[in-house]
Amino acid sequence: MEIYLDKRAVRQIRLSAADAIEEGDIDALREDIHEAFPEEQIEEIERRLGSGDFMETLAEMLDNWSGDDVDELFELLETQLADHGIDLKYQLPGGDYEGLEGLDDEYEAE
Repeated sequence: MEIYLDKRAVRQIRLSAADAIEEGDIDALREDIHEAFPEEQIEEIERRLGSGDFMETLAEMLDNWSGDDVDELFELLETQLADHGIDLKYQLPGGDYEGLEGLDDEYEAE
């Protein structure tokens, strides 16, 4: 199964992760990551998770995060979801789908 995060969702996670790095508040980051996914995607993720609780999975993932690299956070999220058969993709404006690297170029241009 593939799940797509749009540019807005990726930006929100990046901003929240930067705040978490600066302030050390991962609770807000966990909630922002959860909110970045549409409800129907969360339902599908929870169906595939053994525990059935996406927030719990995010908490475990954030416990494994070093807390100082946003790209590492996305890698952990991708890996965690891949372990449950979910391929995380990123949507660029115009409907094109690419890896996270393509979105980095978009952020630098803005």
